[in-house]
Order: sequence, then structure tokens, then C-alpha cells
Amino acid sequence: MHENFNLIIEILGTIAFAMSGSFAAMQKRLDPFGVLIIAFVTSVGGGTVRDLLLGVPVFWMHDMVICSVIFITCILSMIFKSIEGKFKVTLFLFDSFGLGLFTIVGIQKGLNADLHPLICLTLGTITGCFGGIIRDILLNRIPLIFRKEIYATACILGGSVFLILAKFTNLSYTFVQISTILLIVVIRTLAVKYQWQIPKFYGADQNSEM
Repeated sequence: MHENFNLIIEILGTIAFAMSGSFAAMQKRLDPFGVLIIAFVTSVGGGTVRDLLLGVPVFWMHDMVICSVIFITCILSMIFKSIEGKFKVTLFLFDSFGLGLFTIVGIQKGLNADLHPLICLTLGTITGCFGGIIRDILLNRIPLIFRKEIYATACILGGSVFLILAKFTNLSYTFVQISTILLIVVIRTLAVKYQWQIPKFYGADQNSEM
């Protein structure tokens, strides 16, 4: 049952990030092929880096289901765009859910490889963040992870809670997965709403010069 639910999480994360990439590309007025490319790299970028670090076959190269999900999601997002003109909130929601879903996927991949919890947490953060980094670079934007918004921190906090609950409590594993995914989404949402920021180590003069 765990494997089936893990597959559901991975597919939902793929859908969320494919939507996020599609909407970001459409904001930049890319053509349909460009939208598809951005959707694809957003969905598989983090997982590709993770699998290369683990030294295992890259997941999407042996799974046409994932590729099909990205393609169908991209088409649906372009149809949805023709109906919904303003999609800034939609983009944010899909990006936040993708972040939470893929963070848990990455952590579980590390746990399955019997790696140290800190390495698992790192893999979760990479899986959650790197697709968005590649997306933003291709769209000529400063990646969210490097801006003032809390992004990777949400992965680290949520992933830490996941590891603690999974190891030190008797809670259902599925419940732990769902609750920590939602925790990451909530942290990200509250951080943006209330403008939470990580303290900076430079003064106002330095900031103005950059």
C-alpha cells in the first residue's frame, strides 16, 4: 500500500510542477512547444539531479507514465489559461504543492537507499527545489530559492518534521506523509502572506548596490 501511495504522491507532484512550469512559461508568452519544455524541466529537474546523485537510473527515462502525465497536464494548462486570464495565485498554489510533494518523494528515495537522515533531507530539498531553479533560469528570472521568499527553508522544516514523526511516533505513515506535505504548503503560504524572510548578512548600502 505504501508503494501505491508513494506513486500517487509522485504523480500529483508531477502534475503540480507541470502546471507551475506551464503557467510560468505562459506568463512569459512562450509558444506551446516552449511551454511544454518548461513544464517538463520543472517536473523532472529536481528528480533528475537526485537520481544522478544516487547513481540510479533517472526515473522519467524508464517511465512513460510520468512523461504522459506531463504532456497531458501541459495541454490542460494551456486550455485552462484560455479560460482563466489571471493565474498568479494558481501558479503559486501549484508550485507550493509541488514543493511539498516532491520534498517527501526525495526524502523517501534517500531512506530507501539507507542514507543518513541529513542526506535524505538534502535529497528532499533538491528534489523539491531544483526543478523550479531550472525553470526560473530558463525564463530569465532570479530563482525563487535565491530571493527573499522562504522556499528551501519550507522543505527543510517540513522534511525534518517528516523524519521525526516517521521515526519517533506510531502515527500512520500515510498520515505523516500527508500532514508534512500540507505543512510545507502552509509554511510557504504564510511566509509569502506575512513576508517572512531569512535574516540577511549585509547592510542597506550593500543591498542598494546589488
